Amino acid sequence: MTVQNLIDELNLKTLVEGDVDREVTDCYIGDLLSWVMGRAPADSAWLTVMGNINSIAVATLADVSCIILVENAALDADAKKKAEMMDVTILLTEENSYSLAVRISKLLA
Repeated sequence: MTVQNLIDELNLKTLVEGDVDREVTDCYIGDLLSWVMGRAPADSAWLTVMGNINSIAVATLADVSCIILVENAALDADAKKKAEMMDVTILLTEENSYSLAVRISKLLA
């Protein structure tokens, strides 16, 4: 499944369009950036409320496919600019992490 497939299937809003053809093979939920950096699987969709510039660095280091901001979490202007520079896709949903992860799990099954 690609990031674009997730966008289409889950009706996600695109805040920053990076590589939407990138594969998504897993899902990871976490808001503690140091925890995510060491544990998020590469090529996963990362579900978080952290829309700051540090989350862009973590996404890059963890090599996730995209960041999905849940519960309409805000994306800082600096983070948006950095995501555009680093080609990090950032998506938005009003759903909570659990509900969205269940839907992603079904799509990846």
